[in-house]
Amino acid sequence: MLQWLAGNFWTIIICAVLIGIVAAIIVSMVKKKRAGKSVTCNCGNCKGCAMHGSCHKT
Repeated sequence: MLQWLAGNFWTIIICAVLIGIVAAIIVSMVKKKRAGKSVTCNCGNCKGCAMHGSCHKT
């Protein structure tokens, strides 16, 4: 078991970092949604957005 962990050390580290990044993105999206902000529109100018009027109420 210890030999397997040593052989896959960098794979485990990279996977842990990627899981942390994905978790941070999901937490950020949930916080935006709870605050009543749009998750998909970050520009603040929805008139130029292709989904104008359908992603959230302005």
